Order: sequence, then structure tokens, then C-alpha cells
Amino acid sequence: MLGNAANPDLVQLSAGQLYHLRPSPTRTERICIYKDAVATIRRTDVKFQYQLVVAQAYEEGDEQDDTDDAEIDDEKSFLVDVALQFRFGEIDGDWNCTWRDIDGEDQLWEFVSSKSVPLATNKLFELTILNCVYERKHQTSHELAAEDDIAAIRTAMLQGDAPSVEEHAPVADPFKDVPVLTKTPAELYLFDTEADLFVVQENTVDVEIAANAEFDTWIIVRQNLTPFISVPIDSEMNPLFDMANYAFMFTFREQDGLPPMTWCLKFSADAFQQWKDDFIMYLWEGKNKMSYAKAKADERRYIQEAYEDVEMAEPEEEEEVPDEVEEEEPSEQSYVEDSDEGPSDTEQFAKGSKNEQLAVGYKNDLSFVARGDMIGVFAQKEDRIKFRAAIDRVKDTHGKSFSPAKMMLHNQDSDMLLLDPANSGSVYRMDLEYGKVVDEWKVHDTVQVNNIVPQSKYAQMNPEQTFLGTSHNGLFRIDPRVSGNKLVESQFKQYSTKNDFSAAATTESGRIAVASNKGDIRLFDQLGKNAKTALPALGDPILGVDVSADGRWLVATCKTYLLLIDTLIGDGRYKGSLGFDRSFPADSKPVPRRLQLKPEHVAYMNDPVSFTPARFNTGLNETERTIVTSTGRYVVTWNFRRIKQGRTDDYQIKQYDSKVVADNFNFGADRNIVVALEHNVLLANKKELSKPTRSSLASRAISTKPGKSRNDIVDSPY
Repeated sequence: MLGNAANPDLVQLSAGQLYHLRPSPTRTERICIYKDAVATIRRTDVKFQYQLVVAQAYEEGDEQDDTDDAEIDDEKSFLVDVALQFRFGEIDGDWNCTWRDIDGEDQLWEFVSSKSVPLATNKLFELTILNCVYERKHQTSHELAAEDDIAAIRTAMLQGDAPSVEEHAPVADPFKDVPVLTKTPAELYLFDTEADLFVVQENTVDVEIAANAEFDTWIIVRQNLTPFISVPIDSEMNPLFDMANYAFMFTFREQDGLPPMTWCLKFSADAFQQWKDDFIMYLWEGKNKMSYAKAKADERRYIQEAYEDVEMAEPEEEEEVPDEVEEEEPSEQSYVEDSDEGPSDTEQFAKGSKNEQLAVGYKNDLSFVARGDMIGVFAQKEDRIKFRAAIDRVKDTHGKSFSPAKMMLHNQDSDMLLLDPANSGSVYRMDLEYGKVVDEWKVHDTVQVNNIVPQSKYAQMNPEQTFLGTSHNGLFRIDPRVSGNKLVESQFKQYSTKNDFSAAATTESGRIAVASNKGDIRLFDQLGKNAKTALPALGDPILGVDVSADGRWLVATCKTYLLLIDTLIGDGRYKGSLGFDRSFPADSKPVPRRLQLKPEHVAYMNDPVSFTPARFNTGLNETERTIVTSTGRYVVTWNFRRIKQGRTDDYQIKQYDSKVVADNFNFGADRNIVVALEHNVLLANKKELSKPTRSSLASRAISTKPGKSRNDIVDSPY
């Protein structure tokens, strides 16, 4: 029998419309019976017999009064049988189902599913009807049916006297004839955001990896002929392996604007490892557009280990520093509400384009936010942040305004260095005392400056004049004191191929980490020489990189995950050295750790995961204790000490009313976080973040519910 015998409902379409169809010789009249309806497949008291029930849905407070209009039916039911001649298809882009009512003077009915109902749920509804028809016809479980048997049920209904309405062919399986690379049985679960648990959908499905084209592979989850899910293998899935439970979780959206769906596939212990290895191989090939066999053995090991949930090396004992007592007064403040400067400057800065960049000062508790060709200046006073001034219309030395592509505090926070996307061969120096650009430093005639970083992690606290720059394939020092072009030729490392460098960071002693859009990371002990360590690419572009002051730890930001790497060499001739100073042995590369949001948490988020560059807390003689990043409307922090103990899922989160564009800790502590929203800047206390829960994640999100009801929730991790 279908589903859980204790649960009367098998599957439900939670939103749609019910129509009565009246064919005539010239046209078919469609009369809307319920403009808001719910369709449910429900078991009866008779074995192998099921009903289709379509009920009118009411808004809260609008339920029908039993004392008035008692004759109005708010529910219609139909015995699921081959004679109903179900048809499935689309009408104006919406999934629909039509059928006969053999007990109602041969009437025709149509249910049109709302766009808010995921396609996978519609397909599950269709498959369930076919299975119900099979069980009633043959008086046996559909699990005993072959694919041809279910196909015969569909054919039998199509060969009957078709309804006299416009026909829509059954939805074709787009992967019917594609090569199947792997096929593995599994259990299928869907995360129910209302119950906050995984709900079993089918006890047995076939999980296929199919080749749609070269380096374009898809996961297809089927039961018999009908696919539940077809989704491309890429990082947008937010894939996560649960090694202890032999499970694989992922999230996908069928189209923009719809809430995500988080699925879980639970494999047998024997099948799990091979399926995991295959998935990672095809994921890597799709991102790198090359055969996995071409990767070196040590690179393949590095890639596989990045997806395994194992403990890192035992961390050194650290003294746990208690957080300060949080004051009664709220620490989160908006510059619009708290400005002491009067409304004119604040309103001027608040209008126009959105906030884009954030630079947090080290010397004077000032923060700077770029918005188009304007820069807002914000001062921190105790646990509050206040708007101080707006630098209006950033202009170069020739009076031409521009919107900075990059800004970096420099020279004890007295200067702001800016990059103009229209003039990538120069760096501009803004004197913050006057709020205007006073110098243009021409770097090189042919080398483009795509990024700038301090000469060392805390260089902006000192009167250090030099800093580092990167082009798409070069790393160099810039010294504004030299005559002519400011690039120091003796400290210029350029590669012959386009490495597509995207991010860089420095340690307190000046070691350098450089990452690329290809996903690889290079570690240098000094400029002008080859990298001591080159870490392989997983294939995702690296959007940002940060390193601990001592160089031991590195965090790289990709769109859907962070990559944490311990640079300490654990074996071989240079055991105890860092990867900045010596090369890792070929057979002993570091084990990268992926930090990502759990897919069941992503199920509550309206927007896809897209992390901002992650950073450690910073400060002279301060231990790195926290990593901060954001995605969409959420600020996220990881407990760094717990990560080093293997708890990569130990993170805290806070939701805001609009998108977070940038965030960073105040210098010298990890208590307060400066948060730049699209149209606001505020200060958040780390204690305001909490463990992810349904209430903290979904308070402003769209709730999604799978086909089966809560009675099918199982007492297991899924």
C-alpha cells in the first residue's frame, strides 16, 4: 500500500484552482468553482482504494459559517480509477490535471496548480495518481509494478474516450535517452519547514547521474518512469554529505522567486562511498571543464577530502575568553536614527544608489561605506554607530567623478586608497582630513591593478607607504615614493598564463596569500619569487581571502561555502613549518574544510546562498576566535575554536530586513560587527546572533511544505 498507513493523506498540492469544463461544438467553457483550492490524494478504509479530494481554501477568518449557505459544497471527492482518464500537462505555463467524473453525469474537471507549488511536488502528485490507479486495478502494491506496468496505466487512460477539451501531452521526461553514468538505490526525504524535520517521500528511488552534455551532468531521482527531481550538478545545489548517516543533502530552486526545496538521499553503507566519490568527480569536472583523470593523485585526494566531514588536527589549547556583559541599551543602531549632524547630510547619503563597500578603521573607530561616487563616514561611540559626514562625488585629480571599485585605508587611517574602474593603471589617494583625492599614482603602462592589499596585516596602523597590488596574472609592490611608475620591478611576480587572480591577503609579518577565480590558492613568503605552496582548485571562483595574523590559518570565500585551510606542514622534512615558507610534501597536502550553511537551514531562505568575503576578527595580540560573513539578509559567524575541533556546523546567525552587502569586526575585539545593509549601516553585538532555528531563519521567509503530511515524519536524522 502507498505511504504510511497511519496517515490518510498521500500527497497534496497546497494551492491552485478547480474548474468545471463544459465542452460544446465550438468551444470549451471553463467555469472556476474554487479560485483557491487544495488537491489531496487520500486513502480510504478500503484496501487499495484512494480518493482525489479537492477542497476550497479559506483565508484565516473567512471560513464558511455552517449556519449560512449550508448547501454550498466546499469539498469535492472522486474515486481514483482508470475510468477517470486522468491527463497531466500544462496550460499557460501552469501544471494541470484533467479528469472525468463518472458519478456526476460524465462531467469534466480540471485542477490548475499554482506557480508557488514546486514542479517536483506536481510530478509527485502525478506519479501518486498513477500508482493509485495501478493498485485499484490490480489489487496489489505498486511497489511490485515494473516501469512498463505504470506506463500501461497511463496508456490505458489515454486510450479511453478523451475529454472534449484541448489536449496537452503528458510531460515528457527530458532525460529519457541520455547516457546514465551511475544508478544507485536510495531513500528520498524532503525537508518540511513547517514541521522543521525531514519527511520521507519514498522508501526506494533510483538516483541516477546522467550526462546531458560534455562536463554537464545531472542528478535524476526516479521511481519507475517518472522523475521526482532533475537538477544540474553544481555548487548552487549547496551539497552536503553526512558521513555518519550515509546521506547526501542538497537544495535547489526550480525558478527565481520560488522558495527553495531541500532534499535528502539516504544510501546504504555499501553504496554511499562510491556514490560520494562519483558525485565529487562529476562536480569537479563540470566546474573545471576537464577530465578528472588529468588531476594528479594528490590533487584528487585534496578535492575528495574537502567534502568529507572529518576532524581537523588537534588545536592548541586556548584560554576561553568570556564575552563582556551585554548592556541593557540596544547595540544595533541605524545612522538614519542616530545622526547628530542634522537631516541634510544623512538624507543626501541615503538617496541614490545602494551601499557597496565597507572599510573599518584600525586607529580611530571610523568606518567608511561606499555608495556610487559617494563615501559615508560613520563614527562608533561606545556601542552605537553614528553618521558623521558624506564625501560627495568622489573625483580624480582632473575633476572627473568616479565610483570606486576598491577602497583601502592607508597610512594610519589618514588616507583612503581608491581604484577607478575606468583607469585601472592608477591608484588614487584621498586625504580623509579634506575628503578629496589629492594624488594619482600611475602604477604601470600596461599592467592593470585589479586589487590592492596592505603590505602586512596591520600596516595601516603605521606610516607604511608601500602596499601590494595584483593584476589578472601578476603580484607586485607599489611604492608611491619612487619616481615615474610606482610598480617596483624587482618585486614583481608575473605569470605567463592568465591566472585570473581575484583576492589577496597578508599576514602580520608580510607573507602573502593570493587566490583566483579558478579556485586555486598560492602562498608566498615574499614578493618576486615563486609561490612556496600552490593549493589545487575545487573549481569555484574565490571571492575573498583572509589569513590569521601568524599565517597558520586561511579562510577563502566562495559563493556557497567558505574554505578553511591549516597551513601548518604536519609531515615530512619541513614538519612544523608553514606552507608560506616551505612546500607541502606531495602526499601530505592540507585537508581543506568546507564551512557552509546546512541545507535544511537554506530551505528557509528566500535568496540563494551568496557569501560576502569572510574575515577573522583582528587586533594586535588578539587571538582569532570568530569568522564573520553574510549572505542575503543574514549575518553569519562561526566559532573558530569549535571549527578546529571539527564542528564545522557550529555557526550563529541573525536576519535583517534587507540585504547585507558587507560586514567586518571592529578592530581589536570580536564583540561588535559593523554591518552595511543596502540602505543602512549599523553596529551589531555578536551576542545578538543565535543558533539557526525555524523562528530565527523563517520569520520573514516563505514557508514550504512537502507533499506528504507530518504524520510521515520518521524518528531518524531524516
